[in-house]
Amino acid sequence: MMVQLTHRGFAALATKAYGGLLHLRLGKVHTFAVSTPEYAQQVLQAQDAAFSHRPATIATTYLTYDRADMVFAHYGPFWRQMRKLCVMKLFSRRRPGTWLAVRDESAALVRAVARRSGDPVNLGDLIFNLSMNVTFRAAFGAEAAASDGDGRKQDEIIAIMQEFSKLFGAFSIGDFIPWLGWADPQGINVRLRAARTALDEFIDKIIDEHIKRGKNPDDMDADMVDGMLAFLPETKPEKTAGDDLQNTLRLNRDNIKAIILDVMFGGTETVASAIEWAMAEMMHSPDDLLQLQQELADTVGLGRNVDESDLNNLSFLKCVIKETLRLHPSIPLLHRENARECVVGNYSVPRGSSVNINVFAMGRDTKYWKDADTFRPSRFMAGEGEAAVVDFKGGCFQFLPFGSGRRSCPGMALGLYSLELVIAQLAHGFNWALPDGKKPSKLDMGDIFGLTAPRATRLWVVPTPRLTSPLVVDV
Repeated sequence: MMVQLTHRGFAALATKAYGGLLHLRLGKVHTFAVSTPEYAQQVLQAQDAAFSHRPATIATTYLTYDRADMVFAHYGPFWRQMRKLCVMKLFSRRRPGTWLAVRDESAALVRAVARRSGDPVNLGDLIFNLSMNVTFRAAFGAEAAASDGDGRKQDEIIAIMQEFSKLFGAFSIGDFIPWLGWADPQGINVRLRAARTALDEFIDKIIDEHIKRGKNPDDMDADMVDGMLAFLPETKPEKTAGDDLQNTLRLNRDNIKAIILDVMFGGTETVASAIEWAMAEMMHSPDDLLQLQQELADTVGLGRNVDESDLNNLSFLKCVIKETLRLHPSIPLLHRENARECVVGNYSVPRGSSVNINVFAMGRDTKYWKDADTFRPSRFMAGEGEAAVVDFKGGCFQFLPFGSGRRSCPGMALGLYSLELVIAQLAHGFNWALPDGKKPSKLDMGDIFGLTAPRATRLWVVPTPRLTSPLVVDV
């Protein structure tokens, strides 16, 4: 049964027998799977306020310091302030350090690939390292990244995040039958305490270092911890005229740790998975890679690589990203919980139900998509594609890669910027082939279920330089 409670499992059940709304009773938990745009619209738009809570397990509640973050906090005044903090302070263009980190790390990725020209490259690992470097710099600052010359700090936080990810997905009988929670035959409770202690020790040191440094959160090189310390009472933040958030929001250390946890999970695995999938789909469909490379050559020329100013002129690139996120949404299941009893369609949804909106299934719904399982970016081309009007705003319920309604992703702009710049620079900088003469049709395109739905196997490719001017390579 647990194998079926995935994006693919729910989609198969919806297609074969149960339709767009599936109800399962797992112990005390009512679980619903929403697999069609019509039902999704009722949950995410018509009754968005009622379905704006977030379900949480014993593990997620404990590891997020009793929902002290934004992702798992229930909808209400605290959550609204936390979202405002993320949108206005942490992911804003007014915090240029994060966006600069994307540019720097994308350039570093290109150099790393260039050093391996002509040889097989584990592109998936390189992309994950890029994404991890960006989130590490965004959260803790360029100084922390520079001082971590041997990578020990980053390796430490990666190990902590990996254990958190395993615990988030672990089956605990107490989540379904509370009175059996004491049994803990898998030793999950011991692991929970150890994992949170490790995170406490890691981030408390960084918070103390930032407090001692005393950087102004409005400085150009301020990081997310600097930005959140402005709301920490122990730093004695001053009230600021006209800044409602500054004058009303107060954070504690648990809030800071929990938000950093959100950023690490939301900003690392999701972006890395999407970039790797885009490159894999183009290796699987080489004509689309050639079309993108032709657009890049026509727009940018072969004398240099892509920079930020080029992105708005690359229409096919944007189609490639839309098509990648249609087939491989970074978060395939959106998790909601209803604050009161509701009716969806003609079905009663008891208060406190776990409602899973299957973005993956809706992106492949044959009622809305021609050749639904085929990678075809041209479907989004203005003036010629049947899906040209589909956008990321959350109103097209057959296409929700960033969610919809109150709980939509606050980091969408930064995420799209990362995807566009990295994919464009990789596609323009190199020609690509599969190792050992493998045919594109033989490329493994399977995924695995987790927080995201990453590739089942890492993408290995062979790059060769494409530009007339040599790429700068560190030696």
